[in-house]
Amino acid sequence: MPLSEVPRTVAHGVERGVRSGIVSVLLIGVRRRDPGAIVNATLAFVAASLPDVIEHRYDVEFRPWQRVYASIAMLMHAVGMLGPYDDVWWWDHLTHTHSATLLGGIVYTASRRRGRDPRTDVIGVVACVGILWEGMEYVIHTAANRLGIEPILVTYSKIDIVFDILFDLVGAVLVIVAGDSLLENFDLEHGEPRPGR
Repeated sequence: MPLSEVPRTVAHGVERGVRSGIVSVLLIGVRRRDPGAIVNATLAFVAASLPDVIEHRYDVEFRPWQRVYASIAMLMHAVGMLGPYDDVWWWDHLTHTHSATLLGGIVYTASRRRGRDPRTDVIGVVACVGILWEGMEYVIHTAANRLGIEPILVTYSKIDIVFDILFDLVGAVLVIVAGDSLLENFDLEHGEPRPGR
């Protein structure tokens, strides 16, 4: 079954399961007194709710698979804080690629709505945000170490930073290659801001 044909009821069930998983990560983080897991699970839960907010604000409708895809990205980040970022060598690469496709998709859609070719915008924004993210991770990790507290974000090494940005760019390229077919429901004629909102 193609992604575009996933029944809405199945997608909503998966979304509820994913959100429950994020709440479980939050509870485990509280039990372990792990600020990284707590903060990341909280932010992941909020981000997993964004498709609802966007649909309410704009006259667009996410396809069921798009909602699930975005929610799973948030769950992966939250779960990663419980150990996979440290223990599973490819976890960080996958989450960076996944997140970059979400950011790239937003940029792609915004560029298309402005009548622009989205390719350079997607690469530029994903690269810049990736570099800013890595800088923020480094500052937070360094400050937490100096204060003697558990960091909510971790920088592993210089090579890790290079790989993070590389996989961000992989996500951007995936959006450029598949954006026309996978994001057509967000084209301008499908979604104008609703008046008064």
